[in-house]
Amino acid sequence: MCWLWRATGRFWRMSKPEPPKLLILGGTREAADLALQADVRWGSSLTVITSLAGRTAAPAEIAGQVRSGGFGGADAMAAYLETENIAAVIDATHPFAAQISANAAAACLRAQTSRVLLDRPMWERQDGDQWHMAADVSQAAGMLPRLGRRVFLTTGHAGLEEFSGYRDIWFLVRLVEMPENPLPLAEYQVITARGPFDVDGETALLLRHEIDVIVCKASGGDMTRAKLDAARMLGLPVVMIARPPGPDGPRVVSVEAGLAWLTELLG
Repeated sequence: MCWLWRATGRFWRMSKPEPPKLLILGGTREAADLALQADVRWGSSLTVITSLAGRTAAPAEIAGQVRSGGFGGADAMAAYLETENIAAVIDATHPFAAQISANAAAACLRAQTSRVLLDRPMWERQDGDQWHMAADVSQAAGMLPRLGRRVFLTTGHAGLEEFSGYRDIWFLVRLVEMPENPLPLAEYQVITARGPFDVDGETALLLRHEIDVIVCKASGGDMTRAKLDAARMLGLPVVMIARPPGPDGPRVVSVEAGLAWLTELLG
């Protein structure tokens, strides 16, 4: 509460306006960096809320407020934006979180909330890279018999059933957390780790498990690109799954650009 002096000689009590709210759709390193830098830059004059899908039981520490769990579709997200009086949304989800991004675009349009997509740059092919581009996980799985028999699989949980038909291919599957149930693969080993990864560590991992082909998503960013550098050094083929198209609308390619967008919006 704050108090204003009136000409009658009495004080009049009024409610102090709430600071604007920023909703960050997170789950990535960029989202965590955004939350931290926005919290540091604006402090109490901006409420920073990061929304996580809730798929990771022990997410990394995030500045500001954190909500966990999905919204239940575009209509429910729009209702949340209106109820919570969200001033701006920065979609900093994973580049392959296509449904979440589509819902966010639709929700912000319905709620008339300003939105920007943080679309991290894709990796660029370098001399010596042996990339085999795949349109989706199914096509990536179909490429394996002619490329190798010991596969380093870094695509996450989604789509693993596409690799289930192979009995003569062994998979090394890297996940953030150990799965609760067995994976739909005939021969595999699970390792858990959270990036960033370095080239020396990735090279040692590939050699230790005698990997002869890597399957990954074209995620971009520095957190997981070391496996590509290691593959280049070892002369290994990489099956690269293309990104799904993102929604229309404004986009930035870095945390700094996202903060600049927010600065301009908030004035």
